[in-house]
Amino acid sequence: MKSIIDNISLHIELSDKDKELILSKIEIQQYKAKSVLLNAGEICKYSYFVNSGILRSFNINDNIVEHVLQFACEGWWIGDMYSLLSQKPGNLFIEVNEDAEVVILSKTNQEILYQEIPKLERFFRILTENSLVAHQERLMDNLSLSAEERFEKFCNKYPTLIQKVPQKQIASYIGVTPEFFSKMRARLLKK
Repeated sequence: MKSIIDNISLHIELSDKDKELILSKIEIQQYKAKSVLLNAGEICKYSYFVNSGILRSFNINDNIVEHVLQFACEGWWIGDMYSLLSQKPGNLFIEVNEDAEVVILSKTNQEILYQEIPKLERFFRILTENSLVAHQERLMDNLSLSAEERFEKFCNKYPTLIQKVPQKQIASYIGVTPEFFSKMRARLLKK
C-alpha cells in the first residue's frame, strides 16, 4: 500500500517535521462498498486519497442517466474540484465502488498545511495540472476516438478495473450505453 506521504514525496521533498504535520491533519476512514462520500448539491469540503479500494465520481442527468467522470484506485486522489475550490454546491457524487481505506484531507487543513509547508502548494498544483491534462485528453478522446478505441485506452489506463468494476460503469465512463458496450465487448473478444 502506497501511503499519502509516499505519494506526496513523489513530487516534493518532505522533512520528518513536515510528515508529522501532514499526518496530524488527515483522517483515515474505512468505507464499505456503496458508501457515498459526497452527494451532488453538497459543498465538497474534502480531498480523498485512496489507500486501498476503488472510488468513483459521477453525476446523474435529468433523464436519470449516470455519467462516470473518474475512477480512483490505490494511490489516486479524487474530489469534486469545482465545488472544493469554489466552495459552491457541486454536481458530482463520490461513491465507494469496492471496500476502501481512504485518507481524508479537509480544505481547512489543506490551507493550514499550505501556510506551514509552502511547498505543498507545489504538490497540489502538480496534481491539479495533471488532472487538467487528463480531463482535456479524455474530452479530446471522446470527440475523436471510436468507442472501441476509448475502451482500449480505458483498459490501458485502468488494467486492474476491468474485472472489478461493473460493465455499466465502464460503459458510462467511455460514453456508451450498457447494451452497446456489451455488444462491442463480445465483438472484441471474438477477435
